Amino acid sequence: MLDLKAPVLRPFCTLEVEAGPVRHLGAGRLGQRRIIPIVGGRVSGPALSGTISPGGADWMTASADGLAILDARYSFETEDGALIEIVDQGYRHGPEAVMKSLVSGEPVSPEAYYMRSSIRLETGHPAYAYVNRMVFIGTGAKTATGVQIDIYAVE
Repeated sequence: MLDLKAPVLRPFCTLEVEAGPVRHLGAGRLGQRRIIPIVGGRVSGPALSGTISPGGADWMTASADGLAILDARYSFETEDGALIEIVDQGYRHGPEAVMKSLVSGEPVSPEAYYMRSSIRLETGHPAYAYVNRMVFIGTGAKTATGVQIDIYAVE
């Protein structure tokens, strides 16, 4: 058997995503469907900086057992003009009382619940083409205006 090294996580950037009003789609096959428009925000960090473009959304499914299935697609523009797509898919869950507080807009410590995702970045800009070949994970938290996602490159 080979002695494979465990992956290392390297901080890549932080997304401060601003969300618009939630649109309730109703009951779907797996739970309540919600569309959360993405209206803007910031990207900052050691690898990338820029502005989140309006126009994307998180097509969330909230299951009966309290699991939120996150499925967001949006884009941002780097400070030097490159456009990068973000596909962010993951889960948010926690104790029932914590999740009720979170959904009602009360401030909740990010340590009180689980919010993790796999993230794919893609661009056609030559200066950032390296992101097309990398694996990223995110750890997130709901904020007063949307979400914060810290993205890590998996090395």
